Amino acid sequence: MEKAKKYMSDIHLEDYTEQYESKQATADTLLFTAGRKSESLNGKWHYAVDQYDTCIRQLWFKEKYADENGFTLPVDYSFDEWPLMELPSCWNVLSPEYKLYEGSMIFTRTFPFVRNKDEKVILRIGAANYLIRVFLNGEYIGMHRGGSTPACFDITDQLRNDNRILLQADSTRRAGQVPAENTDWFNYGGIYRDIELFRLPGTYIDNFRISLVPDGGYNRISAEVSLRGETSEAAALCIPELNIRQIIEVKNGKGKITFAAEPLLWTPESPKLYDVTVSCMNDTVTDRVGFREIAVKGRDILLNGTPVFLRGISCHEDSVKNGKALTQEERKENIRIAKELGCNFMRVAHYPHHEETAKLADEMGIMLWEEIPVYWAIRFGREKTYRDAENQLKELIRRDYNRASVIVWSVGNENADTDERLAFMKGLADQAHLIDQTRLVSAACLVDAAENRIADRLADSLDVIGINEYCGWYTPDFSKLPELMSNSDPDKPVIITEFGADALSGQHGEVTDKGCEECQADIYEKQISVLRKTDYIKGMTPWILYDFRCPRRTSFLQKYYNRKGLLNEDKTCRKPAFHVLRKFYDEIR
Repeated sequence: MEKAKKYMSDIHLEDYTEQYESKQATADTLLFTAGRKSESLNGKWHYAVDQYDTCIRQLWFKEKYADENGFTLPVDYSFDEWPLMELPSCWNVLSPEYKLYEGSMIFTRTFPFVRNKDEKVILRIGAANYLIRVFLNGEYIGMHRGGSTPACFDITDQLRNDNRILLQADSTRRAGQVPAENTDWFNYGGIYRDIELFRLPGTYIDNFRISLVPDGGYNRISAEVSLRGETSEAAALCIPELNIRQIIEVKNGKGKITFAAEPLLWTPESPKLYDVTVSCMNDTVTDRVGFREIAVKGRDILLNGTPVFLRGISCHEDSVKNGKALTQEERKENIRIAKELGCNFMRVAHYPHHEETAKLADEMGIMLWEEIPVYWAIRFGREKTYRDAENQLKELIRRDYNRASVIVWSVGNENADTDERLAFMKGLADQAHLIDQTRLVSAACLVDAAENRIADRLADSLDVIGINEYCGWYTPDFSKLPELMSNSDPDKPVIITEFGADALSGQHGEVTDKGCEECQADIYEKQISVLRKTDYIKGMTPWILYDFRCPRRTSFLQKYYNRKGLLNEDKTCRKPAFHVLRKFYDEIR
């Protein structure tokens, strides 16, 4: 019998994703968008759960209704009859049936568009967890990995007057991703940041960076511009309030200039920002920028040459109502509460938060630690995993380079000190230093439990050592903390990036009763009494500002929340430990 010549290939194809691995959006394709007008695609999108990836197996985006012989084919979709979901959003909080769904969901809509002659059009998706694939008018446009950084796609050639766009968002946890399968936060799915179109001239400003030259003089500014398109034109830089007008010569699409200036320096107490404009040919971008210098000298952290203690708190991007899709008011509220606590510093963990968080921090006056999700057990020996992490780091730095509030790039959190991990994270730290000489590089490291001391080989590649320790909680014997401090002799500043204890708001008991407010407050009192006397501790970001969702937390007190917050999950109650920390921060201002 002869072999069958035809069969339904999509149901037998195992490597169906390979054709969608090309055209990956990366840091190199990001567009500088500050000051640009955009056309929003936010709003109501038709959607369907696609648990078996049938869309990309059967090529739904081609909208094929007939075979090669003209016979009508049955289809497994009805785009415009699907229900509607408001984007941006996280699907887990929109309907009980999607609360624990992890996997693929398809979003589609139509939109009109009239493209002007010779203009470029870029689609920007602010963030989609974890993977996003983009299809427009029957064509595959590209994909992006990383659930918390933006992706840009050139859709100029695929646009029509009437358009069908289709997006596949896939929140599946996978061992080779960054983060991997096991985390201590909720894996929200969705397209949860803005979806926008940007019209650009044929030659446009691709990226723009500006900062104070970090030489201790506080009187020179460096600016860099990169252009896309054919041009030999120079770019013009203007800072009106400083009476600065400079021409940036451009060669092979890139230009850099350093010039004298005496700006008022940005601090949390006086968060001065300047309007900056850059123009080239028919393109102009604007940004609001603060100028400051952050540096390390010995065991001190210096802000504009003055030693500073980082009075901090950690914070997740989490909302009872909105998941990771925080509103602008929720972002402002988090910073306001941190400042009420007496903070001048926040660790926005464990992944890049919305870019508006850093812009608000610039305006409201609070320094930031920003982090990529190299979290716990990553496949440190896998080259593709490293490239994924490195790209997320580059995207974060490119996105937030102009934000004065951001003073630390963190390359990861709580990873075992193995040879593979050291090579992986040293590579990231080296990249951060190479790309950006204006900020400190750190990581939240674990304590050497066998020696009970601060000892991580990665520290040699860091400017500041971050240490997570839970003496009084996961390490019940609190005497381990003073021993840890006395056993350690770091040659650079240390930030205690995590300590704390769970407490269900309203749960009372003795200080020995884990999970009650009194126990949490007692642990804060004891931690502060030791840390305040340790001269190499130059900051702290206790864990955490408010309770957040986590499927790992299943006790009757936790109820699927990490309860280490100083506030409850909807931020209506301040636990006693909040006031303990605020008292300490008030004393050391």
